[in-house]
Amino acid sequence: QVQLVESGGGLVQAGGSLTLSCAASGSIFGVSAMGWYRQAPGKQRELVARISSAGTTTYASSVKGRFTISRDNAKKMVYLQMNSLKPEDTAVYYCNCRNIFWGQGTQVTVSS
Repeated sequence: QVQLVESGGGLVQAGGSLTLSCAASGSIFGVSAMGWYRQAPGKQRELVARISSAGTTTYASSVKGRFTISRDNAKKMVYLQMNSLKPEDTAVYYCNCRNIFWGQGTQVTVSS
């Protein structure tokens, strides 16, 4: 069993930055791929960024070059550094483990 708790969301102006954090519990964290997803009102949940257990990263084309995903296996933490935020980045952001376990989500709102 894995529990995930996100933090770091909030309200920011367009062009600003936020860093989301995900604290994980469970022994499989170090060998698990982790991801950040987001869901805007009326839209489907979508993958934002993913990081493998070895540190290989992938990004949605809409955030490539602006967002950076990272992980600290010793602390069982995953981060999403978000720069140059746009209003269309507004969504609830979810941390995910192995495409199975989900956090409760954290709201990110970008004002124009």
